[in-house]
Amino acid sequence: MQQRVHFLTFSTPDLDAARAFYREGLGWHPLVDVAGEVIFFQVAPGTVLGLFDAEKFAQDAGMPSPAPVAGVTLSHNVDSAEEVSVAIDRLASLGAELLKPAQVGAFGGIFHGLVRDPNGIVWEVAHNPGWSIGDDGGVTFG
Repeated sequence: MQQRVHFLTFSTPDLDAARAFYREGLGWHPLVDVAGEVIFFQVAPGTVLGLFDAEKFAQDAGMPSPAPVAGVTLSHNVDSAEEVSVAIDRLASLGAELLKPAQVGAFGGIFHGLVRDPNGIVWEVAHNPGWSIGDDGGVTFG
């Protein structure tokens, strides 16, 4: 199997809250939006973020109950510590729960903050001068 991921799909207990947060709050444009079922957003070349109604997610996966989002962080990297602060404040103003205000991290020379979106997904906004993302999407460490 090739080393790549095309879809990241999370169950969400409130698809309408997801729609409001990502579409109206963040200004993201869905690739597909099926009312009462799923919303897909193109988040990178070849990569889609899906938010799937929890009951329908469980049904599709053959699970007895919806699976909560846990132990996962989605990270959005920016070019400066100031941009981290601005983004974290904006996300909190849109209804995300502030988990960690923008600050110097304990590991790896990073400056970051964390929020939990209305559906339980933890988002990290980070700046790390020790690595970069190229125009082709490749990540370079060091």
